[in-house]
Amino acid sequence: MKIYYNPKLKQLSRNLRNNSTLAEVLLWDKLKKRQVYGYQFMRQKPIGNYIVDFYCSKLKLIIEIDGETHRHKLTKDLERQSWLEKLGLTVIRFDDSEVKNDMFNVLFSIKGWVKKFEERD
Repeated sequence: MKIYYNPKLKQLSRNLRNNSTLAEVLLWDKLKKRQVYGYQFMRQKPIGNYIVDFYCSKLKLIIEIDGETHRHKLTKDLERQSWLEKLGLTVIRFDDSEVKNDMFNVLFSIKGWVKKFEERD
């Protein structure tokens, strides 16, 4: 399926990048500049009517960091994830505190997913 870019979300996406959470900044530091097996990730990427935290088009992978605000939006998050998965994308989620306190295992999980993806292709 085609991944639709929504230009109406461009400014909001930019604002989110400029006002990132600590967990987003920490994970971005590990994903940027093709540090994960040479794959390019983008942050705060508009897809359809949503903005995802991190996205790699070659892997069709979305990485979401769930902070305090997500605890009250579980139903909306699940609807959003279902819509994204119908586009053929994979969504993996990490808790905000997980990223802040256990980056080693967060990266281990991401790299493990990438290796499995590469084995499929």
